[in-house]
Amino acid sequence: MRRTHSSGRAQRGFTLIELIVAITIVAVMGAVVVPAVMNHVSEARRTAARSDVNTLMQALKLYKMDNGRYPTGEQGLAALVNKPTSGPAAANWKVYVEKLPKDPWGNPYQYDNPGLKGEVDVYSLGADGKPGGEGSDADIGSWE
Repeated sequence: MRRTHSSGRAQRGFTLIELIVAITIVAVMGAVVVPAVMNHVSEARRTAARSDVNTLMQALKLYKMDNGRYPTGEQGLAALVNKPTSGPAAANWKVYVEKLPKDPWGNPYQYDNPGLKGEVDVYSLGADGKPGGEGSDADIGSWE
């Protein structure tokens, strides 16, 4: 679009209608794309949590093979990183994981011994950090 100014120079710009149309197009695209991307992010976090839970369960199985039992509920997952100083001794203890991961939402993984759904349970409380829930708030555990 070309407009002439009183001095005779050509001026370039957008009309208000063109700007409104462009903003509307961007808003509609954002309304469609953002939810789809957020859904993928949520599913990626749940997949990462499942992977961490599986890794911790494998480390717990190695701990049991070496020491004849799982760490107590009091010793918790910390027994995979540091030799327990309380409770039953772990005579053949070694480092089972270098560092305890946090779940994808920044919370520690939970450990129950005895477990409610298995001999021991390892789980994340999901996005809301509370037991139960649905969708991205649902717990992700070793029983899945």
